[in-house]
Amino acid sequence: MGNILRATDNPVPSGFGSTSTAEQVTQGIDASGLTVIITGGSSGIGAETARVMALRGAHVIIGSRTTAAGLAAESLKQSILQDTPSARIDIIYLELNSQDSVRDFTDEFLSMNLPLNILINNACVMRCPFKLSEDGIEMQFATNHIGHFLLTNLLLPKIKRTAAETGIEGRIVNLSSADHLTTYREGIRFDKINDEAAYNDKLAYGQSKLANILHANELARRLKAFLSSKSRITYISSEQFTTPKHFHVQQEEGANVTANSVDPGLTKTYLGRHSTISAAEIRAITTCFLWKKSIPQGAATTCYVALHPSVKGISGKYFADCNIEKTSAHVAVHCSSGGSRQSTKLLCRGCRQLAAAPTTTVAIVLRRQVEVVQRRAKKRKATDRDCDANSC
Repeated sequence: MGNILRATDNPVPSGFGSTSTAEQVTQGIDASGLTVIITGGSSGIGAETARVMALRGAHVIIGSRTTAAGLAAESLKQSILQDTPSARIDIIYLELNSQDSVRDFTDEFLSMNLPLNILINNACVMRCPFKLSEDGIEMQFATNHIGHFLLTNLLLPKIKRTAAETGIEGRIVNLSSADHLTTYREGIRFDKINDEAAYNDKLAYGQSKLANILHANELARRLKAFLSSKSRITYISSEQFTTPKHFHVQQEEGANVTANSVDPGLTKTYLGRHSTISAAEIRAITTCFLWKKSIPQGAATTCYVALHPSVKGISGKYFADCNIEKTSAHVAVHCSSGGSRQSTKLLCRGCRQLAAAPTTTVAIVLRRQVEVVQRRAKKRKATDRDCDANSC
């Protein structure tokens, strides 16, 4: 979205735009003393993000797959060390479409006894043919959203603790995409995640990118509640949950952590290898109105939101070209007050249950939550009709 609106790179609030690079937006920033995890940091935008973070002095942990990606990560590490001998880089195996792998990654990182200041959920797959992960979840949703949701959930206590002990704001950055605009009509198809017959690779990708935004927004809302009330909100069981009035609040020190989502823009990477769009179509689109970025430009928004001091305290926002951008109507609907907001809560609560019970598929979990809300909605309508009839 930001690519279209700011293709001319007019002056914007942050002072940066679509042509800014990751090095430019972090110029003069000292990240020494910070530890950052970057998923998918072996190639493309993730690799450039890792390079620039290391250049600014951060201790970089790259979550990388094995085989070719693992070799690429090791090659990247050596390249960075050659240019920046003082760089601190570690590589840990991570397969986001496997919940066991996500847990193993978390265990290995926590065993290193390092702080964690920044988590960048960068990795993703794009428009791949229908396939289920080893946990029985549609591959794009499993990799792009569920894997990152579980990773964030497992690392959040460490991020909170680091922020509390150091006084430095923790930051969580979800890489979304302007493709969140192009998803199924109802947004996230809670009861059809694994429906092969209804699967559309392009819309399923958009669905996963919409989930990235909703995840960041809901996490930001809850972290903001921590900050504003200096309380911890503990949810009671899903069977008892109906509205926010059922929150149980336990007094505790607040969490100095923000969560935002970003659109890197249309960038020259290998991500679209499964796409059926032709090279001629891509050239026509980029020539007409889209700004196709270099990899350093594509990594700029991520690095800006992760490191820049002007973003301090900003949470629950969607950034494109290093500036806050509007999202799709689906985000507004899912995050609005009242009954429609249940979808975002369902997404987060369903994924929390999935994290607690890795053998349960997301489709079953989300379908169960949808049915609970639908039953309660019918019950409330029936109660309202009875009240009207009795003038209560």
